[in-house]
Amino acid sequence: QVQLTESGGGWVQPGGSLRLSCLVSGSTLSDIVMGWFRQAPGKDHEFVSAISRSGRISLYSDDAKGRFTVSRDLRSNTVSLEMNTLKPEDTAVYYCAVDDKSLIPGRATGLYAFWGQGTQVTVSS
Repeated sequence: QVQLTESGGGWVQPGGSLRLSCLVSGSTLSDIVMGWFRQAPGKDHEFVSAISRSGRISLYSDDAKGRFTVSRDLRSNTVSLEMNTLKPEDTAVYYCAVDDKSLIPGRATGLYAFWGQGTQVTVSS
């Protein structure tokens, strides 16, 4: 059974940075596509970023492109999301998720079978 544990959320002022991490157990990163999603109060889950099994293909939402960077560490089986130039609109609960069927990353929540518990990111002054 795949289990995901997120960490690294918190409060930051606008323009600041945060790094989220997702520890994966029960599978190895080379066998799965990893995604990051977020959910703001009253809204649906929103795609943020994803990375392929090989690590060579990264996908970003238009809002995340240029500000966020997804990466992975095969030794620790951890995927990270570096978030820079944060805006109040980035405030949400952030989730990592696993797609164990696809070869390339996708944006649809239905592709991802396993989800972490989420970590809160709050951007405010």
